[in-house]
Amino acid sequence: MKRITNVTVAAAMAVLFSGGLGASAAEESAVSWNIGATTVTATLTLPAGPGPHPAAVFIAGSGPTDRDWNSPLSPGRNGTATLLAAELAKAGFASLRYDKRFLGPYAAGNMQVLMGRLSFESHAEEASSAASYLKGRGEIAPDRIYALTNSEGAVHALNCQLRKKEFRGLVLTAPPGRPLNELLRAQIAAQVVSLPGSEEIMAGFDRLLERFEKGEPFSPEPSVPAPLNGFIQGMLYNPANLPFMRELLAADPARLLSGTDVPVLVLIGKKDLQVDWNADGGALEENAPEKASFIYPSDADHVLKHESRPREELTAEAGLHYNAEGRVLDGTTADSIISWLKAEAAR
Repeated sequence: MKRITNVTVAAAMAVLFSGGLGASAAEESAVSWNIGATTVTATLTLPAGPGPHPAAVFIAGSGPTDRDWNSPLSPGRNGTATLLAAELAKAGFASLRYDKRFLGPYAAGNMQVLMGRLSFESHAEEASSAASYLKGRGEIAPDRIYALTNSEGAVHALNCQLRKKEFRGLVLTAPPGRPLNELLRAQIAAQVVSLPGSEEIMAGFDRLLERFEKGEPFSPEPSVPAPLNGFIQGMLYNPANLPFMRELLAADPARLLSGTDVPVLVLIGKKDLQVDWNADGGALEENAPEKASFIYPSDADHVLKHESRPREELTAEAGLHYNAEGRVLDGTTADSIISWLKAEAAR
């Protein structure tokens, strides 16, 4: 395991060996494939030139985050995956960014099959099928396919790799490092700390979470504000999500990382409000295999956009602007990802 502290040299090397970044236009196309009776939809981006190209499978974060890493929870259509795909194409990498099967044009039909069956296995199946799709394309180098994830997507990439070994390497951006139940508690605590009776609220939240983990039915906590009770009931106890949420909150990303035998780049921005570069990055570093590298860009937020404001001035409201028009990728972050991918693909 190594922590990369000087990314300036790495970024320069990425440009030096890029073969003329931005010289030719990339080609994008809508593609799809089947998993049993369900359909996955995606966007394939190919760089200029005949190939075969190294490629990255983009794996989105939690909930309704789509293939472009847009979410109805964060207004705007300036998704980071779209921006990253363009940068990777300039560097000679193809990419495939797919919608989870409960999103996109086939969501209604897919959910008739998947209702109550969403699970770690179903998410791993999607990631594996995306890699398999790329391996069947003549423009793609089948032995140089990587996963590029954001947030919760890291858990699914790690789980997929441990089960099926589809990827030559993993780029995990803004990954959780602490067990997911601990991370959820930390996120809630940060949001209620300024409310009157915050300690009582968190004690009630702990009881809600304990009942969920024991498999008990939902019962609202009087000390917990109604919106938080509703969040627990709607997110954790939703019948469509229930098996998956039980797996997710029991997940330990650091343990998953420890079993990985391919090169891994972990990247957490120091302006990230949802995972903490010190707490989550530290947990991952403690369990990192030898082939893992860590980068903590100073001005990247949770979705890898550049954030110039001081960390202490940022509040949860910043998340509403993740995909706002005009926001740009953090340059250090993009250069670091491309540099690492190019170095690994050249091995």
